[in-house]
Amino acid sequence: MRRRRIHEGKAKVLFEGPQPGTLVQYFKDDATAFNNEKRGIIVGKGVLNNAISEYLMLRLAEIGVPTHFVRRLNMREQLIREVEIIPIEVVVRNVAAGSISKRLGLEEGSPLPRPIVEYYYKKDELGDPMVSEEHITAFGWASNLDLDDMVPLALRVNDFLSGLFLGVGLKLIDFKLEFGRLWEDEEMRIVVADEISPDSCRLWDTKTNEKMDKDRFRRDLGGVEEAYQEVARRLGVLPDSIPAEGGRPTLVK
Repeated sequence: MRRRRIHEGKAKVLFEGPQPGTLVQYFKDDATAFNNEKRGIIVGKGVLNNAISEYLMLRLAEIGVPTHFVRRLNMREQLIREVEIIPIEVVVRNVAAGSISKRLGLEEGSPLPRPIVEYYYKKDELGDPMVSEEHITAFGWASNLDLDDMVPLALRVNDFLSGLFLGVGLKLIDFKLEFGRLWEDEEMRIVVADEISPDSCRLWDTKTNEKMDKDRFRRDLGGVEEAYQEVARRLGVLPDSIPAEGGRPTLVK
């Protein structure tokens, strides 16, 4: 199918959708870390993340969390609503890991007193710097009203996903959410956008603390494909076969 490419990011490509107000989100096997300094291919990652993200978005919709997700189209693509992406990554942390351990001298794996919400400005060339609500509202990236929707939604997602993952033997250490403004007629509402997958979540096995996410790629731990497959298997969405990268729509020049 010939579709116009709208945007290509590090892990996904957005194409023009079949109806106005829709996009097709294509999941790549490309993997990046440390703000694109480390690059590689995780075979089948796109297929697995598509299936995992579909499952989690549908489960969130069941509890009334609004998302951009419409439906999965095939092994690598899903139909989504077109939204105005808010240039802020909202990170919810339950356990010390990654950058918070380095910044605050916390031992990796130590539980935090409560879920902690952090904000990062989506700007690759700046390394996605951590910012405060004051920065966000002063520079107009999001309003106080936007944040009043985003933060409770992020904490609600955290509460739900923590329980869901615990049920399949995984600890939700932390995760990143992106949000978008969805316009319907004159009405605007904030919805969860992008994806929820082992690319955007830290997931540890509850018994062994084995890492089951992109940290395996970041830290050269090996077994990256197997970890993603295991997350999909535990969630009950592991595809029968996982083709390597391929099958992109033909681009319209």
